[in-house]
Formats: sequence, C-alpha cells, structure tokens
Amino acid sequence: MIQIITGRKGTGKTKNLIDRINTAVAETNGCLVCIEKGETLRRSISYKVRWVGVEQFDIAGYENFYGFIAGMLAGNYDIKEIFVDGILKIGGADFDALGAMFAKIDALTGKETIVTFTVSADNSELPESVTKYL
Repeated sequence: MIQIITGRKGTGKTKNLIDRINTAVAETNGCLVCIEKGETLRRSISYKVRWVGVEQFDIAGYENFYGFIAGMLAGNYDIKEIFVDGILKIGGADFDALGAMFAKIDALTGKETIVTFTVSADNSELPESVTKYL
C-alpha cells in the first residue's frame, strides 16, 4: 500500500512523517524502515527504526529505487512499514516516472507493507497516477 504526504518546502511534510514513524514504533509489531537522502531524520526517530541513507547505496532514479525496495522486502518478510522522505531528491522531478514507480511498489507490497513517501509538490502539479495515493 502506498501513502503520500504532499506539499511545498516548509509545509511540515517531514514533521508529519516523523510523527507517523513515532506512532508506528508504538503500534506496529514488525520491522520499520526509514529511507532518506541526507541525515535529516536520523536523530529524530527511534533507534528501533532501521535508518537507511540512499547515498551509501548509490541509489539514483526510480528504477534503482524500486529495485532497492524489492530487495529489502525480499530479504526481510517482517517489514511492516517503510517511510521515505524526499523521494524527488532520490528519483528526480519526473512525475510520470514517479507515478509508474508507485504503481509497481503498490503491486509489490499489496496490503502487507505500507510505504509512505513525502513529495515536495502541490497536488495540482501532480498527475493522477500520483494523486490517487493521497
């Protein structure tokens, strides 16, 4: 399942994501993963959440990111939620490619794993292939 948090820079997307992560730590029985480019969230989330910096794995583009997610899920069937901050920093500003990746991840995860993304854009800028996950 895909969920997205949208809005321009400074609208509280990352704060919202941190709140969701902290709630999930208290309520979820399973593994939680947080993925970002940089280290904004690393010190703001619980040590119980597996933090991943994409620079370490040289991930760039939506196809590479999809493969990374698929590999994580193949290696650990107990991942219940994945939180991704700043997906446009990882994959770029091609909203159609973003929507295509969301569809592939949604098919991969089904209802077993929730993947939450922050997208730095207004809803009016995004195609239906992205906004359907709002």
